[in-house]
Amino acid sequence: MGINIAICEGEAENAGCRDHRKKVVRVKVGPGSGLDGLLEKDMVIPKEKAMAEIGDWDAFSERNDLDPDDDLVYLSSLKKDDRKKLEGLAEPLCTGWASVEPLSPADREKVLSSAIEVMTGWDMLSFDEMKDICSSCPLSWDSGRGCIGAFGPDNSLLPSIAEKHGCAIVASVPESAKNGRIFSCADAERLLKECETLEKALPEEGKMAVRRYSGPVERMSAAAKACISGKCGFYFL
Repeated sequence: MGINIAICEGEAENAGCRDHRKKVVRVKVGPGSGLDGLLEKDMVIPKEKAMAEIGDWDAFSERNDLDPDDDLVYLSSLKKDDRKKLEGLAEPLCTGWASVEPLSPADREKVLSSAIEVMTGWDMLSFDEMKDICSSCPLSWDSGRGCIGAFGPDNSLLPSIAEKHGCAIVASVPESAKNGRIFSCADAERLLKECETLEKALPEEGKMAVRRYSGPVERMSAAAKACISGKCGFYFL
C-alpha cells in the first residue's frame, strides 16, 4: 500500500482551489428532515408499471441501458421517444439533495444545518477544469500535477534511514499516515531541513538508497517549500 504526502491547501490563501472549495453548491439532508419541499425530485416510474406500458421490454431496457436490478425507471435517463411514452406514469421521488444558490437565506440555513453531505464548487468542476487550476496554482508542488504526490510504499526503508540520521518527521511517516496527524507550517520548515540532511545522507547509505529514495526526498522538499510559501500545514495519507 502506498503513502502520499499532501498539503493543507484549505489553509493557504494563495491556493487556486480555495474559493471553489469554500463555496457550498449542493447539500444532501437525511430522511425525516421535513424539508422535502426544498429538495430536488427525480421523476420515476415503478418498473412494473413501465413494463405493462412497454411492449418489448428487453429492447426497451437495452436501448435505454437500464439496470436490470433497479426497481425504478428514471424518466430523465430515457431516450426522448421512450420518455414521451412513460411521462404520464411518472411520479416524484425526493433525492435528498438541494441546490443551495436558488434558496432563500432562511431556507438555505435550514438545509445547511441539516446537511449530512455537501458538494462544493470544486466538486462540480470537470477533471480538465481541475487540472487547469492545479497546473497554474503556486502550491502545485508535484511538477504541476497538484498538491498531492507519492511518498512511497508503506514498507519503505526511508523512515528507518531518517531515524538513523535524526530526521524525526520523515521517520514518523508510516505512523503519521496511520493516525492522520496534521503537521503545521512550522513543521514544514523542519521537514525542509530534514530533506537537506537526507540528501547528504543517502549517498552514505549506498547507490540503491540514492536510486530509491532521492525522488521521495525531492517531493517532500517541494511540498515543504509550498507549505512555507502558502503558510499551511501538510499530512501523509
